[in-house]
Amino acid sequence: MAALREGTFAVVPAFNAGAPLLDVAQGASRELHRDRVLIVDDGSTDGAPARASEAGFRVLAHGENRGKGAALRTGFARVLEEGGLGVITLDADGQHDPAWIPRFVAAAADADVVVGSRMKDPGEMPRLRVAVNRFTSFVVSGLAGARLTDSQSGFRWIGAAVLRGVPLESDRFDAESEILIKAARLGFRIREIPMPAIYGEEVSKVHPFRDTARFFRLVGRSFRWRREMKALRGART
Repeated sequence: MAALREGTFAVVPAFNAGAPLLDVAQGASRELHRDRVLIVDDGSTDGAPARASEAGFRVLAHGENRGKGAALRTGFARVLEEGGLGVITLDADGQHDPAWIPRFVAAAADADVVVGSRMKDPGEMPRLRVAVNRFTSFVVSGLAGARLTDSQSGFRWIGAAVLRGVPLESDRFDAESEILIKAARLGFRIREIPMPAIYGEEVSKVHPFRDTARFFRLVGRSFRWRREMKALRGART
């Protein structure tokens, strides 16, 4: 497990995350080497990524806002370029406690994707968010052919084989569902671990109308993905 931890990077997509971004980066650096903490600045205008860079963190910058999915893909590509064995994804707003990183790495010993599920104890998560998460997780489970309780959780460990083998096309929040659907259909092992929900005064970047529409478009695209993943899985075997 020590080798797996040494080969794990953290990718933190950030768009106007404010002060919590530096706290998240510093927390991740306490669990992983500072050089393996990658912040992807997705067109921020609040100066937070610049402050993180001044503090010694690596920042990959998008010239304009392209979406969380695009930021994740930028981070994943850099991790593969640098020979990483896996990646921890964390949100920049402080909803994910970096101290949990070792638990994800430990769970990755027998999994290709590890998802932190908040649904066993949603705590202060708004009731509407709980209901939406349960609904989308039910739908994504059916599309993936695997039981998932928190498909919208952005706190994950994803192995390099998945980063290489799962072709992603979504640029926004729907990318997180796309990863799970395609990884499961390709036969990768997905494991969930329970984690607490942390909610403060942060404002969600999810747009209730645009991102709901994207989710339903994702459902439509998933039927094409099922055929494509079946062909890719056959090629892998």
